[in-house]
Amino acid sequence: MNDRRSFSHAIAEGDGISVIASVDDPESARSAESQRAEALVVRADPRPIREASTLPILWRADVAMEDAVECADAVLLVFDDDGRFEELHREATALGLDCAVEVRNEDDLEQALERIDPEIFLLSPSEGDDDETPLEIVLDLLAAVPAGKLAIADLPLVTPRETEELELAGCDAVIVATGDIAAMAGDLPPDV
Repeated sequence: MNDRRSFSHAIAEGDGISVIASVDDPESARSAESQRAEALVVRADPRPIREASTLPILWRADVAMEDAVECADAVLLVFDDDGRFEELHREATALGLDCAVEVRNEDDLEQALERIDPEIFLLSPSEGDDDETPLEIVLDLLAAVPAGKLAIADLPLVTPRETEELELAGCDAVIVATGDIAAMAGDLPPDV
């Protein structure tokens, strides 16, 4: 069993908005950690990344929970009505994994709250009105997240200005590409 790191604690603690780095390999994981990311999100098998970084890992893939518990700290559950949503959530939490629930609209968010009452929401913009930007969609979803729950913004590309706007609106974390971390996390501490 893996050395469990608390994904939820990593993004909830500290001042300001947390940066979650989207990484694909051990090198990008080490880079993200050196640039002060608070957590990692991976789509492929996180085993090589686990060995390269001490940061908590959110595995963003449809995987068996028995596999996830061996090398990740959190899993992503996509809200759907296939009948397995509650079962997957129970299984993951019983194994000690944090669960982030991906929602794309307010109906999904409300149903997720009714069905499992998740602690962490991953806010992903779906196709909104033609005049709504992905940021506006995420901000609308964020307004519907109850107090005390954690919210992660998942925008296609995020700028420092958007990160500031998300932070002011109460978002807990934002997913960014490894190359964009320094701009989001602030200046690196000076070498001494």
